[in-house]
Amino acid sequence: MRHLLFLTLLLSTTASAQRLYDSAGHLTGRVDGNRFYDASGKFIGRDDKNRIYDGSGRQIGRTEGARIYDAAGKSLGRVDDGRFYDAAGKYIGRVDGNRLYDGSGRQIARADGLQQRYILIFFYFFM
Repeated sequence: MRHLLFLTLLLSTTASAQRLYDSAGHLTGRVDGNRFYDASGKFIGRDDKNRIYDGSGRQIGRTEGARIYDAAGKSLGRVDDGRFYDAAGKYIGRVDGNRLYDGSGRQIARADGLQQRYILIFFYFFM
């Protein structure tokens, strides 16, 4: 019985830990493994190590280390120590703990349990 209770707690914690919320606290999306879903649960994309695909399987971007590109290879920006920059090098946002801020310092999202990589993918491709 104790094992079943622990497993239930573990699963419920895991199920609610991979979510992204907007600044008002509304669910924006979630990640399950390497798959991305919008707030209504619709599959919107996936991460295949360094390639990003939309919900229909079309490649929409890729990552190379700290750099992020669209499907055509055009630079979208880069990440440096949790700070986001656009292709021209302009500062456009940052991750601080589990909070995501835009370039002017306003909180635009909160991430519960998401790896920084997935926060970046949401920021550049799905938000």
